[in-house]
Amino acid sequence: MSCVPKREPSGTWRIQYCWKDYTGKSRKSQKRGFRTKKEAEEWYMQFMLQQADDLTMTLSKFWEVYKDDMKSRVRETTMRNKEYIVRDKILPYFGDTPLNEITAPKIRKWQSSLIEKGYKPTYLKSINNQLSAILNYAVNYYDLKSNPCHKAGSIGRSHADKMDYWTLEEFNRFEEAIVDKQTSWIAFKILFWTGMRLGELLALTIGDIDFDDGVIEITKSLARLDGKDKVTPPKTEASRRIITIPQELKQDLQEYVTAIYRPTSKKRIFANITKSYLEHEMKRGMEASGVKKIHLHCLRHSHASMLVQMGFSPLEIANRLGHGRVTTTIETYCHPTMDAQQRIADRLSAVEKGRDSSDKNADGDVAGVEDLGKE
Repeated sequence: MSCVPKREPSGTWRIQYCWKDYTGKSRKSQKRGFRTKKEAEEWYMQFMLQQADDLTMTLSKFWEVYKDDMKSRVRETTMRNKEYIVRDKILPYFGDTPLNEITAPKIRKWQSSLIEKGYKPTYLKSINNQLSAILNYAVNYYDLKSNPCHKAGSIGRSHADKMDYWTLEEFNRFEEAIVDKQTSWIAFKILFWTGMRLGELLALTIGDIDFDDGVIEITKSLARLDGKDKVTPPKTEASRRIITIPQELKQDLQEYVTAIYRPTSKKRIFANITKSYLEHEMKRGMEASGVKKIHLHCLRHSHASMLVQMGFSPLEIANRLGHGRVTTTIETYCHPTMDAQQRIADRLSAVEKGRDSSDKNADGDVAGVEDLGKE
């Protein structure tokens, strides 16, 4: 759609506008008598909404309405991810289907086709969520009766069954294997000892580090868009945080920053490295050290798992990682380790042995336990 407000000789405003109806046919019209240009533009915006209110329009057409509204409300990287999933996984199946003809049975057939392709459970969940978000939008703002995704049920899982991580001993072995390249060495140390996201690491500037207090302030993230680096706001408001760093990391980082050519507060510390470079370096270090293979993001998981085992609360860990909800921390990182399971078994064994001897009275009953079946 497009519009051109014009001032009439009488002093009022008229608006010429073009649009495409839900069939895709181009139409042109005009309307006169507006007192101000702003009034004309507001009428046009309302007209656009009325056109979008036709629930017989196809999902492809409604996607454009949804996208125009959402692109100013979400991060650019989030919108790009939405666009990719919708374009490749949703519109090929539902693009020509009118909104009011998208039903739960049709959605379940679509879900089955995705499952058959063998996508990971977390990716299946993401795809399904995008369709559900569009239909929720139609329910909330354009009077679609209900979201058929809710009736169809979800697919996939929010979190992987298991996310690998390194113990401190494993990281130390890995660190020794990559210490010959200072930039990747210090980058991996920061990721492991702070748990920050990769985008947050790559966006770090010298001014983000307070060496006197031993803290790093997270205020931004780096994304790769259209082949170019772009600094964006953090993932969520909770992602804006201050991370304390251990003494040894502070000293190593200070030495590294001191060696940067013409350092300024706004200069990015890792301006010359990329995700793919760190992935290559990680592969090199894993092969040289013999530690188990994990993904780059698993360094964040390694940090969180270490904090769990050290006894920090989920709230403390969530604040350090920049999670908006503590439940995210619990569901993602607070998994039982084999060591923890063994400690539980050992404690239960001790209780069991105590019950067999001292905790039984003369009648053979366990002390403190009332048998409600006895008279």
